[in-house]
Amino acid sequence: MVKPTRKPEWLRVKSFSGEGFDHVNRLLKEHGLNTVCQAANCPNRGECFNRGIATFLILGPVCTRNCRFCDISSGTPHVVDVDEPRRVAEVSRKLELKHVVVTSVTRDDLPDGGAEQFARTVRAIKEAIDKVAVEVLTPDFIGKPGAANIVINSQPDVFNHNVETVPDLYHSVRPGADYEASLRLLRYVHDNSDIVTKTGLMVGLGETREQLNALLRDIAYNRVSILTIGQYLAPSREHWPVARYVHPDEFAELKEMAQRAGIPKVVSAPLVRSSYKADVYSLESD
Repeated sequence: MVKPTRKPEWLRVKSFSGEGFDHVNRLLKEHGLNTVCQAANCPNRGECFNRGIATFLILGPVCTRNCRFCDISSGTPHVVDVDEPRRVAEVSRKLELKHVVVTSVTRDDLPDGGAEQFARTVRAIKEAIDKVAVEVLTPDFIGKPGAANIVINSQPDVFNHNVETVPDLYHSVRPGADYEASLRLLRYVHDNSDIVTKTGLMVGLGETREQLNALLRDIAYNRVSILTIGQYLAPSREHWPVARYVHPDEFAELKEMAQRAGIPKVVSAPLVRSSYKADVYSLESD
């Protein structure tokens, strides 16, 4: 297979500059906070920061896993910062956010996988801001009994955990993760709470249409309410290569496929990411 070498026009993004962009950067720096927008080099960072929003990355910028699609650093993680939830809430308040998205690196080194830090952060945000929605994007918590319940009990409004890709690519693309475990986590949250469940996947890693169809059926079977689909972009030549760039028309077809499979809410476009415009898409209907 010949790998694509140039990004097509539909993947061009807005520049990382502007008054709003500078304001968000300044607040994050002043409060010592990380975002997945920066750590994962998200292509939407300029647009989102200029809208005055960001996705907070808790539990430090270093991940205990080394997924081949991800630009977040892997290695020995930082000590848990007990003051971090307060600072996330404070910056959320200063940005006047009404929908706050919180994610984290994977922390396989912690007994609860970082679940308690998620819970503290959710509670801190809800104490600091009236009528706020909080969306968490968690790791899979493999081997961490009770972790999901810790997060559930903090009562986030949306519980997101990404399946990322088709199961046949997990060994190569997501070493350390388990497809069935990710589905079980999403189903557990659905069955044991009233929290909206959400997941996301990337296309263009080498998956087939048949594999995507099976994945979409699995997501629907496990009662996930919201699905995001976006184009995979390799952060560097050392990461998993892009197999192809998917045309926007095909993203529209994937949305129809997902809805036919039984997934109620689907956001599908080349630059869609897990938390992209989550304040618009996560809790509103079409």
